[in-house]
Amino acid sequence: MTTSRPQIRLRPNKSPKRLRHGFPWAYENELVLDRRTKKIAPGTVVDLLASDKEFLAVCAFNPNSKIACRVLDSVQSAEIDAEWLENRLVQALALRERIYDAPFYRLVHAEADGLPGLIIDRFGDVLVVQPNAAWIDQRLDDLVTTLKKVTGVTTIIKNGSSRARSIEGLADETALVCGAVEGPIPVTMNQASYCADVVGGQKTGLYFDQRDNHAFAAKLAGGATVLDVFSHVGGFSLAAIAAGAESSLAIDGSQAALDLAQQGAEQSGFGAKLTTRKGDAFEVMAELADAGERFDLVVCDPPAFAPSKPALDAGLRAYERIARLGARLVSPGGYLVLCSCSHAADLSRFREVSLRGIGRAGRQGQVIHTGFAGPDHPVHPNLAESAYLKAIFLRLR
Repeated sequence: MTTSRPQIRLRPNKSPKRLRHGFPWAYENELVLDRRTKKIAPGTVVDLLASDKEFLAVCAFNPNSKIACRVLDSVQSAEIDAEWLENRLVQALALRERIYDAPFYRLVHAEADGLPGLIIDRFGDVLVVQPNAAWIDQRLDDLVTTLKKVTGVTTIIKNGSSRARSIEGLADETALVCGAVEGPIPVTMNQASYCADVVGGQKTGLYFDQRDNHAFAAKLAGGATVLDVFSHVGGFSLAAIAAGAESSLAIDGSQAALDLAQQGAEQSGFGAKLTTRKGDAFEVMAELADAGERFDLVVCDPPAFAPSKPALDAGLRAYERIARLGARLVSPGGYLVLCSCSHAADLSRFREVSLRGIGRAGRQGQVIHTGFAGPDHPVHPNLAESAYLKAIFLRLR
């Protein structure tokens, strides 16, 4: 079958096997990028062909990106129109509605939901949309119309501040597309009330991916003193206190995030049990250890220290240091939770450096659980990057 779409071919020395088996990307160095193809506008929908002209996939093309082709559909007759977009969004919504009894979740997780480069988080009647690829950024109006139809929401925010957009050649911009937002949105999870700043907060305002890990940590928190490092808006702290923790100290470099954590604790009815401290996490942890402070449960949930392969070695050293500092602060018989959201650091390497750091702190223990992102962050079976979040739970002697 032929279509009116532009055609892009793999180079003769590049095997199509990986794409045939479901890999969702073709890199610029795998493609024939002559003067004609380089003139194709970023975001154009194309047919990707093998070097022998066999059809492989319908793709979103961007000649200026390392990921030059993002697979949209494996059926050549597919039309990437409003109906196609609606079908994908309906499928994504059906999964979340089956799992969650309240509309607070990640609605679209990019490639894993068949919508490459698109992230959407839902906060009740509010959606925060991250169009991180040219093809969907250009279709924002259609996306907004379809989202209203499928979900019934009235407020949609475009968050265009991610690093991925700059790689795609897209502008950094955040805007209220429709509706209205008045202050942080209360979100109930794990028996606590969180405050999501969907306009000025980090990412989309809340990290839904850690919900299940918050819940497991809460199982360890009854009667415990808790240290929550890189706390953001109190993800682990609030869940732990709601589950019966005696107290929690939340440490973060952002005073705005700590203020939201305190507000969430007040909303939850246990404001007196949360204390906050603004500062560099490494420095504050060292100061606490030197002062002889110990906690029954220590959680370290840092930002991505290894966001890419070139940053991997430095990132692994940072994770090892965090593990060493965290282990020094755990009471005998207490628990240490170490998290990584770096897709470049796989579970094996992250676990290796974490255990090394614990050993260098003079501690030993047992791994009792390994956690990942929740089911509203599904994993694309052929894309390791979509399985980015790891959480290691340990009991230390």
